[in-house]
Amino acid sequence: MGSTPHREPIVKVSHTPDNTFMALGQDGMVTFWSPNLDLKRTRTVVTEQQQTNRIKNKWITDFVLMSQYNKFIIGTGDREIQFYELSNFEPYCQISGFETVPLKLDYCPTGPAECLVLFGDSEGCVNIVVIQNTGETLRNWKKFPKTEGIASVNVEVVANGSFTKYIRWKVHRDWVGQLRYYDDIRSVISCSNHANSALVIGCVSGSTHVEQQLKEISHDKSTASKSRMPNLTYSQTRKRLDTDETVFKIYKGVKTFDFSKEKNLIVTGGMDRIVRTWNPYVPSKPTGMLRGHNAPIFHLHISAEENRIFSVSTDKTVKVWDTSDQSCLITVTAKSHKIRGDLMCCHYSALAKSLAMVTDQLALLQLKMKSSLNADIVLSHKEAVQCCKYNSSFKQVISCSDASVVKVWDFETGTQIFEFSGAHGDKPVTCMTFDSTERRLITGGRDGVLRIWNFNNGHCLKSLIKDNTEEVTDCCYVELLRNRYVVSVGWDHRINIYADAAEDFHHYQSPLPKWTDDVAHGHKDDILSVATCPPNLLATSAYDGKVIVWNMVSGHIYCHLVSPELRNNSYSSSDDEDDNRLKQDTSDLSIKKVVFLKSRAGKKDAAQLIASGPKGQIHFWNIFQGGHLYGLVNGSKKQGTVTGMILNASDTLLFTADSLGFVYVWDLDGFCEDGEAPIPPALTRDWRAHIQSITGMDLIEENNILITCSQDCTVRVWTLEGNFVGTFGQPDPWDIYNPSTYSHPMVPYDVLVDPLSMPSHPVIDRRMSVADVVHADSMEGSDVGDDDVDALQTRPHTAPNFSTLHTELLVGDDEIAEELKRQPFGKAIGKRLRHEKMMNAPNKFKDHGGPNAYQSLQCYDLVDTPEIIPPDPSAEMDDPFADILD
Repeated sequence: MGSTPHREPIVKVSHTPDNTFMALGQDGMVTFWSPNLDLKRTRTVVTEQQQTNRIKNKWITDFVLMSQYNKFIIGTGDREIQFYELSNFEPYCQISGFETVPLKLDYCPTGPAECLVLFGDSEGCVNIVVIQNTGETLRNWKKFPKTEGIASVNVEVVANGSFTKYIRWKVHRDWVGQLRYYDDIRSVISCSNHANSALVIGCVSGSTHVEQQLKEISHDKSTASKSRMPNLTYSQTRKRLDTDETVFKIYKGVKTFDFSKEKNLIVTGGMDRIVRTWNPYVPSKPTGMLRGHNAPIFHLHISAEENRIFSVSTDKTVKVWDTSDQSCLITVTAKSHKIRGDLMCCHYSALAKSLAMVTDQLALLQLKMKSSLNADIVLSHKEAVQCCKYNSSFKQVISCSDASVVKVWDFETGTQIFEFSGAHGDKPVTCMTFDSTERRLITGGRDGVLRIWNFNNGHCLKSLIKDNTEEVTDCCYVELLRNRYVVSVGWDHRINIYADAAEDFHHYQSPLPKWTDDVAHGHKDDILSVATCPPNLLATSAYDGKVIVWNMVSGHIYCHLVSPELRNNSYSSSDDEDDNRLKQDTSDLSIKKVVFLKSRAGKKDAAQLIASGPKGQIHFWNIFQGGHLYGLVNGSKKQGTVTGMILNASDTLLFTADSLGFVYVWDLDGFCEDGEAPIPPALTRDWRAHIQSITGMDLIEENNILITCSQDCTVRVWTLEGNFVGTFGQPDPWDIYNPSTYSHPMVPYDVLVDPLSMPSHPVIDRRMSVADVVHADSMEGSDVGDDDVDALQTRPHTAPNFSTLHTELLVGDDEIAEELKRQPFGKAIGKRLRHEKMMNAPNKFKDHGGPNAYQSLQCYDLVDTPEIIPPDPSAEMDDPFADILD
């Protein structure tokens, strides 16, 4: 909070791109403030030359920044719009001769060299100046004759210019209180205090639909002479067609509003002290009414990133609302922030995350409150995370999101190091890998392009482009016979191979010719995953549940791997029953991941390949002699599909993830090493890491760490025992070498409160009643399953949900009435019950009479402390060793 040097009211405050607050007074004084409210500099836009020969000083009404051209625009009471240089405040040019005074200004760039300058006036009109080739037009205006020291252009010249156009719409029946142009919806939103035209959303130039114009003219009950369209000039106002505007009728009008395209939300406030939320396309009824202010609404702002609405009333009360449930999160009254004086203007800075309030002083309110529901939820990205990888050379973790944002994290602390956006334009990044040196990052996107990056500075080194734009789903880096290749698969049903040659300096590169077997006998559906195994094996899996193993040297197919159930269905008869069964089977046949057991590549009696499907079952394949299924296990306990798999270096542990956010650890030591294994591998542990589908995993064995990413926008770190280390992006860093800095024993808040995270129990799953739980010991021979009985004996009992379970009463009304008649504690009921129990207790201390304990204590008088006798000075003697030491 700081006092201002302004002697006149401040008409508006805004912030510049460098996060500096700029305030303009009614007398033309401009002040610049730092984020800490330190006054940086003071300027004035009204020179002495402009004040000479004037009866009254020039009156400033509003201003708006024109950052693209380093200028700002002000409106004056002389019916002018003036352009000034933002760097030195030198007057540049002005547009004069308007019919009314510009009260509220707005500016918006609509193209590389096109912009709109808008203002609302006292007659309720919305005036729009369309400027094309803006830089050249402003330079031409500066050459016009000067008036009061500034080049002046008449509005008639602007209206008839070759690169400019002037439009004036009659919109409201009262002063325009606020107006904004939103390029996202190509419309102007304005408001006034008139109830029947409180808020209007309208187009800029008007409709050119001739039939609609003739239809509305025919319904007009004007005379024949007035029915002909007049030759409108720049000084005449027009009214938009009904199809060109949307009118919101609000009681007592609107003083302020704000709009969010991301939330598809409009908020309005006015004299009736109610904040209303609207759907922009439904003007008949608000979607919500936020009550709580005791004075008219003065300022509104929507913060889409934080899901907040900030409202300020004329009594200087600030309220923060949640956009999802429309509840008030916090209220700051004038007694709390102690800002004195009448409120002049407000401005919310998204850069500083603060609200500036101007009275006779400038105050800044830092609003950092978060909802208690989401206080413990940390997000690594703003969008769903598609993949993550660990780089052992730099000890960094790379993650990519749906917004084509790539972030680089410090693995040892969890803090962000670097990020770059637009990796694949506006298309999501779907996969990534590193080259053999781990110095280059290779990403694949939904645009069908592979790109090679220097991920430490975000520089694109090369683009690998195929002949179609089908999505790339997976990629890998291969070294074969001293040659290096990038292999990608995707929705084009083909394997694309790119040579990675050091001598190739071309920025764009095409794939090598397709394998003959790939074109003739390859996949017929989308390929979802690819894996390699030295020395020359490549495996691909498709959406139809088929796996193909390739010889990379010859390009021929080594074997086809098809689940026995799918193979039987493919040869089944074509009657209705088999057709229905086949349709049901094909609903979840996709294999999203394949991995090789590289340590078993030469063992012909062992399983060498693991596939994550079909039907959510993990298949263990032997790829020799045409392929044989050696093992099968269900990949999820909750009927989810397996979305990720990764092995440790010795191929003894398999980590899998499913679409519900669970992580499973399987013990593969000895499993399928000497032939088929009818018994599935042991599940050593499992835990829930995310509340949505896990999209990627990576294993760091040297630190016993597992990294997971998910569609819930988080990238999390876990120990191999399932202990939670932290989420990348959390405010408190961790030390990966110090377990005391881990978040364990805590778990992520969203995982904790999600219903699917509850442990499995017969009562929760509604397989048993509460009565069966109480009488679990006597359930032998009953209809209850043995598995349920074992579950009750081996697991602790959890509290049942009595609101949803229908149980049998074990005690009836007759038993209760009989128990009440007994009255075992007849002397005490209610609060006295515990007291009576204690009085009747056998070990209670009995009073045998006689004096109390404190009365039998003996008392003694205190003895005075004897005086301390000082030593006799004659007893002092010289030190016998003094002469020797000297």
